[in-house]
Amino acid sequence: MRAATRLRGPAFLISAYFAALWGVVEGLRRLSPELERHLPFGGIDVLAGSDASDMEIVTTLTEPLRNGNVAPLSLALALVGAVALMLPISWVYFITTRAKQIDRSFAQTMMVLPVIVAGIATIVQNSLALAFSLAGIVAAVRFRFTLNEPAHALYVFVAIVIGLAAGINALGIAYVTAIGFVATNLVLWRLNYGADLTTPFFSFLTGRGRDDNEL
Repeated sequence: MRAATRLRGPAFLISAYFAALWGVVEGLRRLSPELERHLPFGGIDVLAGSDASDMEIVTTLTEPLRNGNVAPLSLALALVGAVALMLPISWVYFITTRAKQIDRSFAQTMMVLPVIVAGIATIVQNSLALAFSLAGIVAAVRFRFTLNEPAHALYVFVAIVIGLAAGINALGIAYVTAIGFVATNLVLWRLNYGADLTTPFFSFLTGRGRDDNEL
């Protein structure tokens, strides 16, 4: 791992990036009230206030045509937001991973995965039948992806969370999740957490001494 003393600059850059994202969203809300209703926020409120009987909605063929000029714009903004939130997460991957162990294919997959998940979440939203249909298609394709490091699974999961949040127009949750993920990873990496169990605290916690770790 790189020296932890180099963390101050990247941490400041990532913090400024998140603050800039928040500023852009607030700027769009104030400059264009008409655009505000298309911003991918508030979806979780709709889910929380919905009834179980509302999960399967039957629509006519004319309803998608009437709303066709709204859904694409909302989805496009959600996809842009998902990619924007994945950028600092990918930076954390580069910071906390040795240069020789960085997998370029995994890094690119991590960036694209939320876009795909958001599209799937948009398709199956409020439709149990479509959800089962897509699950069957994925099972038929038998997509396989081998992770080289166990920690890579965390990045896959956070990419899925951000993609799902974008698909249900709840990027506010994705924003907070991304900040929590980035902060937790950087702090644990900075502290080199779990590398030395011979400190007084961990010796007391685990009941191990220096001799036990050398066995």
